[in-house]
Amino acid sequence: MNLFRKKSLADLLQQTTGSNELRRTLGPVNLIAIGIGAIIGSGLFVSTALAASEAAGPAVIVSYIIAGIGCAFAGLCYAEFASMIPISGSAYTYAYAAMGELMAWIIGWAIILEYALSGVTVSIAWSEYLNNLLGGAIPYQWSHSPWEISTAGVSGIFNIPAVIILFIVTLILIKGIQESTTVNTFIVIVKIGIVVLFIILGWHFVNPSNLSPFLIPETTPGHEAWNHHGWGGILGGAGIVFFAYIGFDAVSTSAQESKNPKRDMPIGILGSLAICTILFVLFSYVLTGVANWQEFKVAGKEASVAYAINTYMTGYGWLSTLVTVAILFGFTSVILVMLMAQSRVFLTISKDGLLPSVFSELHPKFKTPYKSNIILFLCVTPLAGLLPQNLVGQLTSFGTLLAFVLVCIGIWILRIKNPELKRGFKTPLVPLVPIMGVIICTALILSLDYKTQLMAGAWMIVGLIVYFWYGRKNSLLKKMTMEKKMNI
Repeated sequence: MNLFRKKSLADLLQQTTGSNELRRTLGPVNLIAIGIGAIIGSGLFVSTALAASEAAGPAVIVSYIIAGIGCAFAGLCYAEFASMIPISGSAYTYAYAAMGELMAWIIGWAIILEYALSGVTVSIAWSEYLNNLLGGAIPYQWSHSPWEISTAGVSGIFNIPAVIILFIVTLILIKGIQESTTVNTFIVIVKIGIVVLFIILGWHFVNPSNLSPFLIPETTPGHEAWNHHGWGGILGGAGIVFFAYIGFDAVSTSAQESKNPKRDMPIGILGSLAICTILFVLFSYVLTGVANWQEFKVAGKEASVAYAINTYMTGYGWLSTLVTVAILFGFTSVILVMLMAQSRVFLTISKDGLLPSVFSELHPKFKTPYKSNIILFLCVTPLAGLLPQNLVGQLTSFGTLLAFVLVCIGIWILRIKNPELKRGFKTPLVPLVPIMGVIICTALILSLDYKTQLMAGAWMIVGLIVYFWYGRKNSLLKKMTMEKKMNI
C-alpha cells in the first residue's frame, strides 16, 4: 500500500483530452469575474462588522491587510500550479502531483468542506437579507433554523428561502458554464458598482473620532481571550475576515474550461485578489469611520451597513436599499461560484476513482457535471434549511486555510524535485513566498475558535475513514500501478 503515490504531469494532462471533456469557453475577464463573484459577498458585508465588534475594532483595516497578504502568498502559489497543471481539481490536483494520493485526498476533503459550507453559509445570509428587503414578510419560522429563536419567542422550523436560492443556482449550473459566467459577470458589475458608491458617498461622513483609538487596548473588561483587541485582536479579526477572501481559489477549479489556462489562470487568480483587497480595505475604513465599531454589537453584524447609512448618512436612505440589493446579488454570485467549484472538484476526484463515478458524469448536451450538481444540492439543502449561519461560517475558513497551507508546501516541493517542469507563471522568491504563506495561514487557523477546530478535526477524521474504506481500494492510480507491475 503506497499512500503517497503521485500522479505524473503527463497523466494529469491526459485528463483534459477525450470526448468526455468540459467546454473551454472562459477568457481572463470571465475568470476575474468568477474570482470577484466568489470573493465579494457575505464576507465583506457581514464579517467586517463582526471582526470590528468582536476582535479588532477600527484596526479591522489591518486585519484585512494581513488576511490579504496571506492570500497573496497563497495566490502566487496557486497561480504557478494553475499555469502548470490546468486541471479542474484545484488544490486537490496540485497535491496529487506534489505530495501524493493521501495528501491529495486530505486537501480535497478540506475543499469539499470549504465550498459546500460556504454555499450553505451564504444561502442562509441571502435568506436573511431578502426578508429584510421585504420588510419581514417571510414568517420567522420559515426563514430560520430550528436552532434559532426570535426575540418574540418564535422558533424557526426550516429556512425555505435559503433552499430556493440553492435550487435556482443549481439549475443555472446544470445549464452550462458560459450561461453561469454570464449571469455571474452581470451580478459582479452591479455589486461592485454599489460597493464603490458606498465608499465614495460614505467617505464624506467618516468621523475621525470613531477611528480613535485605532488599536483597542487588550485589557477590555469581561474578555480574557488572547485574540480580543490589541494585536491579538487584529490577528483574530484577520481569522474572521479571512472568510471574505474565500473564493479566489475557486478560479483554479475552472482551469479545464479556460481557453488559455497557462496565461489566463494567473490573471484570474491574482487579478481578482488584488481588486477585492483594495475594495475591502476602503470599505472597512468607511464603515468603521461612519459608525463606531461598538455600535455594531447593538445594531447586529447583518444590519451593520444599513445601520451606518440610516443613522449617520443623512439624505442617503435610498443607498441602504441599494446596498441590500448589492448584498443579495453578491450572495447569489458567491453561491453560484462555490457550487460550481464544488462540482468540479467532485468531478476530478471521481475521475481518479476516489469517489463514485456518478460525480464525473457529464450532461450529454450541456457538458456539465449535472449529477454532481444535483447530489450536491440534495446534500446542502438540509444544512441550509436546518442549521444557523454562525455554526458553519468559520468551518469554511478552516477548509480554505488548510488548502492554502498545502498548496504553498506543494510549490516548494515541486521546485526542488521537478525544476524542469514548464511553468507558464513562476512564483517569485521561492521558498520565501511559500514559507510566508504557510506561516500566515497556519496562524489564522490557530486564531479560529477552538470549537471550530474540534469540528474541523472531526470532519477530517470522517474523511480518512471514507478514504480507507472506499478511495484507497478504488484508486485509479493504484490500479494503473498494479497493471504496470504485472506487465513487467
